[in-house]
Amino acid sequence: MAIPRSLPQGAAIIGQSGGPTAVINQSLVGVIEGLKGFAPVKKIYGMRHGVDGLIRHLPLVDLTAITSEQMERIARTPSAALGSSRAKPTEADGPRIFDALKAADVRYFFYIGGNDSSDTCRIIYELSQRTGYEVHCIHVPKTVDNDLMMNDHTPGFGSAARFVAMAFMADDKDNASLPGIKINVVMGRNAGFLTAASVLARSGEHDGPHLIYLPEVPFDIDRFVADVKEAVAKHGRCQIAVSEGIKDKEGVEIGAKLISGDKDAHGNAQLSGSGALGDMLSNLLKDRIKSPSGKPPRVRADTLGYLQRCWPEPSPVDAAEARAVGVKAAQEAMTGLTDGSIAIARISNHPYRIEKRVVRLSDVAAKTKVMPPEFINGHNNVTKAFIDYCRPLVGDLPNMYRLPL
Repeated sequence: MAIPRSLPQGAAIIGQSGGPTAVINQSLVGVIEGLKGFAPVKKIYGMRHGVDGLIRHLPLVDLTAITSEQMERIARTPSAALGSSRAKPTEADGPRIFDALKAADVRYFFYIGGNDSSDTCRIIYELSQRTGYEVHCIHVPKTVDNDLMMNDHTPGFGSAARFVAMAFMADDKDNASLPGIKINVVMGRNAGFLTAASVLARSGEHDGPHLIYLPEVPFDIDRFVADVKEAVAKHGRCQIAVSEGIKDKEGVEIGAKLISGDKDAHGNAQLSGSGALGDMLSNLLKDRIKSPSGKPPRVRADTLGYLQRCWPEPSPVDAAEARAVGVKAAQEAMTGLTDGSIAIARISNHPYRIEKRVVRLSDVAAKTKVMPPEFINGHNNVTKAFIDYCRPLVGDLPNMYRLPL
């Protein structure tokens, strides 16, 4: 391939950031594949633990000569192969980052992650403009929360949604065998997409989840108790999906109020590391609901936590799309893109088709997409429109059967 005069020659570097997923390594391999044969790139490096590794001057991983067999094994492995980070560079970090980039002659910077990761790309590109050291910065989308603006959906979400749907399927059958009240707390601080994916577990009228609570809808304690009583009266039991990020009418996270522990680099309470919300809701129901004999109901709560992110049975659709956005990022670098983010746009549902587009970093960086109103049904359910949206992303699900008892 001829080298366009406008493209700098040097090395490319790839980093992974934020929460690991089942398919983030597909994107890593996609970028590497896309860069093969790109003449301006003489070396391909991996950052150890994202920009945090650059700031700490950790040794880079040379990915230049990695074999096709090694890439396929990496691609099929969940979690971040290079190590991840939640660090967000500041102005003070700039000199150390650019010292590391210059030392490796890096001119192409690829960062795989969510909205904070796209903001990191923006920060590094703007620093490169001010310092005069040319670095092309391209963001590759990833987040199980599915909350990136400009994207119909994001790599990582489909596989996590598949896990949630299957977990609720199995848990519902458990709950039907020994009827009671079961609460499952699902990831999602501000966006309820992953909690909503639990709806795919339903196949019959009495299948759970019977109630779904999203962070987009204010959570009312009294209404919650009444909902559970009604579901138990109808089904003889109740399975509940609750987002970890549910908020009260003032917009305050209920889980965060119960936690006085760790916060992440962005000042957020680490909701997925605590079972406090599930325990609180469980104790509330035991206190407020009584059987005719006066005994509290059988109530259990689980926090699905990190298991949702890296379960080693990804959605085939998700894996293919994660690989494709990595390839697209590399291809755009070849055409001279200096800064931008790769986004997924849905063209149709029947048949399911997407296209990959380039959007501005400023349209994605540090912004959050939430569930649109057309996906939300009242205060404790989702719509058919959401089911139609989500179903193509998770792949085929088990076909379970219940005896007509």
